[in-house]
Amino acid sequence: MKNKTNVMRMLDAAKIAYRVFEYEVDENNLAGTHIADEIGLAYEKVFKTLVARGDKTGPVVFCIPADLEIDLKNAARVTGNKRIEMIPVKDLLALTGYIRGGCSPIGMKKRFPTFISHHAMEQPEITVSAGVRGAQLLLSTKELIAFVDAKCEDITV
Repeated sequence: MKNKTNVMRMLDAAKIAYRVFEYEVDENNLAGTHIADEIGLAYEKVFKTLVARGDKTGPVVFCIPADLEIDLKNAARVTGNKRIEMIPVKDLLALTGYIRGGCSPIGMKKRFPTFISHHAMEQPEITVSAGVRGAQLLLSTKELIAFVDAKCEDITV
């Protein structure tokens, strides 16, 4: 990549190694599975970042494999909420600093509670967004979890 993103600069400062995977952005298809296909990695290695709001905790961040869906009932339970709703796309930028398709668990405007699917523990490395559409970062699963202070939970359907 020509220009480093804030996510990359944060990882560099923390001395966390990563590999950049760039892909052609398709505005009509921002699905995680499409991105995995574009960069040539298995779906279980490519994680998408979702942001929701809990009725008790407020904003919560989830990272799940590209081919899975979030289980809102389990997500509410593990976060200490009675219910959880996805943040509307129109509110994502103001809340996180990221747009849909470029949302990363690293470097949001504020640090929110973060939960990564337990499936991540099956992979030594996973990818997350570099903070912009068109770039994913492959990094150590354990280092990512420690860096964002995430909890691994069963949050997928």
